[in-house]
Amino acid sequence: MESASAMVLTGGNGQRFRFDAGTLCLEFLLSGAVNPWERLHAPADLAEWIAVSRLGVDGPARADADELVAAKRLRGAILSLAMEAVKDDAPGFKVAGVAEVRIDADPPEPHTVLNELAAAPPPVPVMGADRVREWAYPVTGSQFLSAAARDAIELFSGDRVERVRMCGGERCYLLFLDTSRPGARRWCSMDRCGNRQKLRTRRKIMK
Repeated sequence: MESASAMVLTGGNGQRFRFDAGTLCLEFLLSGAVNPWERLHAPADLAEWIAVSRLGVDGPARADADELVAAKRLRGAILSLAMEAVKDDAPGFKVAGVAEVRIDADPPEPHTVLNELAAAPPPVPVMGADRVREWAYPVTGSQFLSAAARDAIELFSGDRVERVRMCGGERCYLLFLDTSRPGARRWCSMDRCGNRQKLRTRRKIMK
């Protein structure tokens, strides 16, 4: 069953597929944690990202230049912690490959960045007369970054960090939280890398 939080991505070969990062902070890496997939070129890009994230923002969002800079600092911190979490499971060449394309060549200590941004107020939940939960709008860049930083603190300081994975596909660097009950997720998507592995296995059997 497809997750309602999955994003539709386009691979280098033009293939579109659904990818669920499993958690807000790892999903934020999709905004351009590694080159050449940068999507946050201007504050408006960050506002657009907030609106499509798994946070569920159905109203207006806004961001300024300072929040854009902070967003890239947060991404670097999350990426550093995620790579630390998968280094014992991911092939060495994949870990090295991500390290080579890090945006920030001299990042500050990840926990310092997370603590700084988590200290800001997060988005404020509100309930309407119809008892539907929404957010107090507009959601600002700093509120979104606070939510993502708090999510990262919860993830990387707890037991769930053992479920952080890098896709097992060749030349696929997508990172995700394995939320499956058995903890057996290996692929970014069964429609992409999972299907490719099935085809490889089938060819080997037929030889």
